[in-house]
Amino acid sequence: MPDLLAYRTPEFEAALAALPPTPGTGLAADEIYWSAVRGLYRQSDELINLENGFWGAMAEPVKAMFQYWTDRVNRETTLLIRRHYVPLHDGLRERVAAAMGCAVEEIELTRNATEALLALISGYNRLAPGDTVLYSDLDYPCCKDAMEWLRERRGVTPVRLTMPEPATREAVLDAYASALRAHPRTRLVLLSHVCFATGLVLPVAELSALAKEAGADVIVDAAHSWGQLDFDVPDLNAPFAALNLHKWIGAPLGCGAIYIRKGHVASIDPYLGDRTWPADDIRARVHTGSPNFAAWLTLPAALDLHRRIGARAKEARLRALRDAWAQPAREIDDVQILTPGDASMTAGITAFRLKGHATKQACDAIVAALRERFGVFTVARTGPDAGDVVRVTPAVFSRMEDAKRLLEGIETLSRELKQAP
Repeated sequence: MPDLLAYRTPEFEAALAALPPTPGTGLAADEIYWSAVRGLYRQSDELINLENGFWGAMAEPVKAMFQYWTDRVNRETTLLIRRHYVPLHDGLRERVAAAMGCAVEEIELTRNATEALLALISGYNRLAPGDTVLYSDLDYPCCKDAMEWLRERRGVTPVRLTMPEPATREAVLDAYASALRAHPRTRLVLLSHVCFATGLVLPVAELSALAKEAGADVIVDAAHSWGQLDFDVPDLNAPFAALNLHKWIGAPLGCGAIYIRKGHVASIDPYLGDRTWPADDIRARVHTGSPNFAAWLTLPAALDLHRRIGARAKEARLRALRDAWAQPAREIDDVQILTPGDASMTAGITAFRLKGHATKQACDAIVAALRERFGVFTVARTGPDAGDVVRVTPAVFSRMEDAKRLLEGIETLSRELKQAP
């Protein structure tokens, strides 16, 4: 059978051919190059969108491939899927595994990272009554709930760690080391690689080593990191991880993956007793049912474009867009930037607070003012124990002037709040 996944629409081929080579130097600040990248996307001009963390827009050539597969799946339905889906699915896993830098038997596709995370947390079976599981205030809400639910499921004691503010590398490592010492029966640790609310990048490889030394396994929430940061999944130094492809890889909505390192599959129960696959197969650990076939079949095209731009280039550009507003905003007395100046602990996502305005109502009001008065779209996020935040998430098509416009809004609101009676 021909490799159906190798097909590319003429629009896709032309778009990749027209994109200039990724600059070798001055990567983040090459506005000519990033203008060409921006040209691959069709965006609304209603507002400056700095809330791209929910999911990522497809580039137009990837969207053309999605439309191709949507039409073909709708036209052929089971003629395509019943006859060809096994080799198609195998091919998809091979391409995703290669992009992640891991073995194909270590990954399976899911609809999103949340689905993968809940399968890992609920299925982790190396827990005994009286053991401890550890998570932080910056972990994703439903995953915090799942870690607490393990009290009922496994009879364990969940412990919630409050991430230090300011969150320096040393402070974060010390916080986890102290928690592991205080709770010597910790057997499972949940780590967010890029924290969803604040954008803080955790040193997960080092934290995973600390956990392993203490006798604990680590599940990494990499929902926001893969594609925003340049790394291979084994670099996380963890046996379990969950990833999205519809955020920073630019695939259609409904594309994620679960990772279980070789030798660790037995630590996760088959999903609700799944017998579709052998007991030692990762595919028995999550049961998605019928996915959006067209979305999954678009993955090779999304990965091709991601590779063409380059993870290193994306990371550099997104961090530069973040620095363009966050670094000067840090100098404003009553503005609190929730990620440090240390580049190893930042990515594109960053959040801020105006001091004394950390309630949900206050952050919603800041979001509304930025939107209505300055034309900048952001989002308020709840989660950190110290209070709510306003999250800012650029994309590869964002412009430096977008960051400057946001900064103007923050400066103005800060000044006005300071002058208010």
